[in-house]
Amino acid sequence: MSRDVYIGGVGMIPFKKPGTHAPYPEMAATATRAALADAGIGYEVVQQAYVGYVYGDSTAGQRALYEVGMSGIPIVNVNNNCSTGSTALFLARQAVASGAAECVLALGFEHMNPGALGAVFNDRPSPFERFDDATRELVGKDDIPLALRYFGGAGLAHMEAHGTQLSTFAKIRAKASRHAAHNPMALFRTVVTEDDVMNSPVMWPGVMTRLMACPPTCGAAAAIVCSEAFAAAHNIDRGVRIRAQAMTTDTPVSFEARDMRELVGFSMARDAARQVYEAAGIGPGDVDVVELHDCFAHNELLSYEALGLCPEGGAEKFVIDGDNTYGGQVVTNPSGGLLSKGHPLGATGLAQCTELVQQLRGTAEQRQVQGARLALQHNLGLGGACVVTLYEKV
Repeated sequence: MSRDVYIGGVGMIPFKKPGTHAPYPEMAATATRAALADAGIGYEVVQQAYVGYVYGDSTAGQRALYEVGMSGIPIVNVNNNCSTGSTALFLARQAVASGAAECVLALGFEHMNPGALGAVFNDRPSPFERFDDATRELVGKDDIPLALRYFGGAGLAHMEAHGTQLSTFAKIRAKASRHAAHNPMALFRTVVTEDDVMNSPVMWPGVMTRLMACPPTCGAAAAIVCSEAFAAAHNIDRGVRIRAQAMTTDTPVSFEARDMRELVGFSMARDAARQVYEAAGIGPGDVDVVELHDCFAHNELLSYEALGLCPEGGAEKFVIDGDNTYGGQVVTNPSGGLLSKGHPLGATGLAQCTELVQQLRGTAEQRQVQGARLALQHNLGLGGACVVTLYEKV
């Protein structure tokens, strides 16, 4: 059994630097109340909740939602690295599509520390052991943070395979800043140029500068996911539905290919996107707007190819021709993406959802992609999980 699933309400808070934000229960509750208000319902009618975060103790989801209400509903805590928010959305959609629930909350939040990501539990095997071993063998660079090593190595693999220039990644970052300038929820709203990006501090000579990496960020975002019957009964806007969704994890190719692009999820993303396109009966050329996982400018470029927005090896031309922005083939990351909006891990997938729902409703103001009818979301977590979601204006 599978029913149509609608996004009845969305909400988020402005993303902040670590140390400048409210406590996580307050951030999460504010985003939840915004989503409830957007849907025009009270928390008492929500039947289940899936709450995502990466850096937090068990049952932090309950602690956050008890600020909104204590209705006794099932609350499931979700942790899937950077794809945590969209994993919560995936579970919420499944619950509604299957008939297990009529109205479900998907919530994501993150309270991050300054600086590069690192392990919290150092007294047990790391989930990244195989990734670290493969990365050490392929690119070395044990002296730089692991995420930069992964995605910088993947970008370097693309450079070596296709002659991609470092300046192309700078163009992607500059594009992100131009989009974020119109997003009041974005952490960084200052426009930077390609030269600014190229001249920022070098993190990996010839491969990455500081502005090509997203910043650690704190924030929260939420969505109300419901059935058509529930929406009709509660006078909820049915203007946006989930047309198709897929979640994938690593296959043997991630390690057997001996390619850093595969190690950071290229095939996971490609396979999830293919499943979504096939389920919806469309192709990537039908998509009007995309929010994709640009944790590094390098991964945005790789994702163009993985999602089929351009041919493999064609991403540099895609960028240079302006096909990734307004007036081009498809607008990517109108929110400013993770590079400018920020990347609070557990909240990112639901912030992407919020942006795309606003785009399909036609309420994105200066960021609006005119005539948008199909919107694609790509959220990636190493270790690994990838969620691709297609939203449709009804």
